[in-house]
Amino acid sequence: MVLVAESKLNCTDLIFVERGAKISGKYCRDGLLMQKPLQVICSIAKDVFGFQQDNAPAHHARGIVELLRSETPQFISPDMWPANSPDLNPVNYRICGTLQYRIPIRYRPMDKLQKGLVATWADFQHSVVDYAVDQWRKRLELEACILAEGDHF
Repeated sequence: MVLVAESKLNCTDLIFVERGAKISGKYCRDGLLMQKPLQVICSIAKDVFGFQQDNAPAHHARGIVELLRSETPQFISPDMWPANSPDLNPVNYRICGTLQYRIPIRYRPMDKLQKGLVATWADFQHSVVDYAVDQWRKRLELEACILAEGDHF
């Protein structure tokens, strides 16, 4: 599992979940979010950004929600987000697929996959991120999510 924060201004480096880690709210908060992404996002965008994450169970943890409510200016809380919404997450609907397409083979062992992802991410064209971010608002404005009742569209 990998974490990345993206915006039209800039993106974070890829942050990988430690092998064998138990994905809890505490690990997400202390081991992932506080590791780098929030600091990078805040230094780039100051107080002009929204924070959205998917609805993984660890993201509902009280510590995560409290942290994001206090540290991000426009946090979209889990109770405002459809349960199954990959079509509303730029990383899911555009960026991961593009990364997967650019990595030509399945890597074994895991460290080679991570190196391949890091190298591919370093060469990633920011126009792909810009497009994905632009599509996010359009996906909401078209009410496609509402019409699909939170299902894929």
